[in-house]
Amino acid sequence: MGKIIDVISSREDKENYLASVGISAGGDAYSKFNKLLVWKSQCEDFNTMTQLVVDESEEALFYLNGQALDLFGPGRHTLKTQNIPLLSRVLNLSTGGITPFRCKVYFINKTEQMAVKWGTDQHVEYMDPTYQFPLSLGASGEMSLRVEDSRKLVVKLIGTESVLTQEILTTMMRGILLTKFKSIFAHEIKTQGISIFDMDEHLDSLSQSVHTQLIEPFLDYGLALERFMIVRVAKPEGESTYEKFKQLHFSSFADVRNAEIAQKVALINQSTKNQQIIMESQALATKRAQEGYTFQEERSFDVAQTMAANEGMAELSNMGLGIGVAAGLGSAVAKNVTQTVEHGFQSVPIAPQESRQPENVCPKCGSPQTEHAKFCLQCGAKLTPERSVVCPQCGETVPLGKFCVECGASLQKTCPSCGKEYPSQARFCAECGTKL
Repeated sequence: MGKIIDVISSREDKENYLASVGISAGGDAYSKFNKLLVWKSQCEDFNTMTQLVVDESEEALFYLNGQALDLFGPGRHTLKTQNIPLLSRVLNLSTGGITPFRCKVYFINKTEQMAVKWGTDQHVEYMDPTYQFPLSLGASGEMSLRVEDSRKLVVKLIGTESVLTQEILTTMMRGILLTKFKSIFAHEIKTQGISIFDMDEHLDSLSQSVHTQLIEPFLDYGLALERFMIVRVAKPEGESTYEKFKQLHFSSFADVRNAEIAQKVALINQSTKNQQIIMESQALATKRAQEGYTFQEERSFDVAQTMAANEGMAELSNMGLGIGVAAGLGSAVAKNVTQTVEHGFQSVPIAPQESRQPENVCPKCGSPQTEHAKFCLQCGAKLTPERSVVCPQCGETVPLGKFCVECGASLQKTCPSCGKEYPSQARFCAECGTKL
């Protein structure tokens, strides 16, 4: 039957395999250990007293005549008939004595395989949801795998092979992975409305979506897809269509940013101007308070100064305005301004001069006239009172009063509504508004 093997160790078989491919113990042997998923023991001669040593996070599967039989977990196992019921049933092993037999043993590494590289060999075609133009994208990343069902993995993927590494596994699963990935990736971009220019900030959510939908296809081969990460999306740099919309995208952001900056600058300038106005106003108010006059009085000074320089003051309208302003200005000066003359240690106030009423003069020669004169005493020109009315009785223009100075007729009438007197030329009552 061949040589009887007393102890079969998964570690020794692993080291023997690595040595066969030119990797000795030490150096990067440990990393190579972890990248081995399945390897077949070089020993095929067993008996019912052989001891099988399985390391932690590993399993051993007996394989005979194309059938996967008994599965052993971590620890030291003596191959007695009660420990290998499936193999005993196939071979009809006796319960007494040492019974030799031949079979294959596969060791399965159940640790999580980290940083397994993947990448698309062809571009993913999709329509950008923001700018509505077709694009071709590539993607790459990493994933981590763990053997979930040792029997299913060996049966479906090993076949007649003696070893399964990360590289071999990714090659085997590449078609399934990329077909599923392209379909899921394009669908998720369209569903979530992700623009190519916002792709990087959605890599995490896209990775989770793809990972969730790839779990089931990997479980069909006894593999648990623990993690799936999209690390990089290859954009079509250099293509004219992409470059055109890329420039448009960044220009829109630049325009918005420039508008925001301009708005902030305008607000700052306006705030500075307002503060300047407030400070100037406060300074002027302090100056007026110190010099003893108000804003209204300062305006009166300015108006009086302007009118003094106006050559049209001789006109009647300007004369009336000048008299009113001058009267107000004189009142303000008399009320708030006291001129003092220094005399020793005393200040002697100077009282303001009394304003004189203008005399009744002839508008032609300028000579003084009596109060109710009708013609000039010097040149004979007809004098028209400043406030006059036409007498309804005699038709003469006379000074405004209750009676006509020519004929004595009454110049006042009584309102039929309120009884108040009103001038004869009035059309509405000044008291109650009744039409006369």
